[in-house]
Amino acid sequence: MTEPRWSEPFLSLLESLRMPGVFQQGRRLSRTGHVRGLAISASLASAQVLDDNGSTYRTKVAMRALSDGHWGRVERALAGHGGHVASLLSGTLPAALPEVLASLGLSLYPGELSDVALACDCPDWRIPCVHLTATCYALAESFDRDPLSLVAWRGRGREELLANVRALRLEVAVSTSETLVQPAEPARDFWAAGPRLAPPPGVAVGGTVRRPDAVLDELDALGLGVGRHEVVDLLRPAYRALPG
Repeated sequence: MTEPRWSEPFLSLLESLRMPGVFQQGRRLSRTGHVRGLAISASLASAQVLDDNGSTYRTKVAMRALSDGHWGRVERALAGHGGHVASLLSGTLPAALPEVLASLGLSLYPGELSDVALACDCPDWRIPCVHLTATCYALAESFDRDPLSLVAWRGRGREELLANVRALRLEVAVSTSETLVQPAEPARDFWAAGPRLAPPPGVAVGGTVRRPDAVLDELDALGLGVGRHEVVDLLRPAYRALPG
């Protein structure tokens, strides 16, 4: 997958001024190393530009930074997507970052030229002058070389962004794991006694064993016999064989 050119939206907006001569000179100064000491911080990029006549001029390109509240919303959205987190930890920006900001009503780039403040201490009355255009081209090049510099220009430093996204990602992971391992509530009658089991065959309620032939012991003596055996004794094996 081709990496996005983070500079394109910024340069397209700048070049919409239709100043081809100025931009051609500025592009040449940038490409030949005349932009020195480019520094990018929250909302401000500054540099020193060496002119063809040997003079050095100080330039500033500023844009209002996104607030901490805005960045907090962006960071939470990024932390909720594993692919975005992986991109950030590898030192680049998620390709979908502009869409993420757009979904929050924000933008990574200036919406119009009036959103960008330009200043140079050269005597040229044109805004932008060749020194400012050279600085803008150097700034745009830094966006492609190190995309996190674009985030820094919009108000969030590299280390702060990564630290915040890591912390939020950990919160997401902990919250998810707690949801997965949360035990189910026990049934309300979990500790209640279950139905009483029926006693096994031959066992009367109360735990005493009742023999099938016990009824013979309750009979009065019959006075009947076969040989040496009482009739009751002869009937006893048959009663014991009966199912309980």
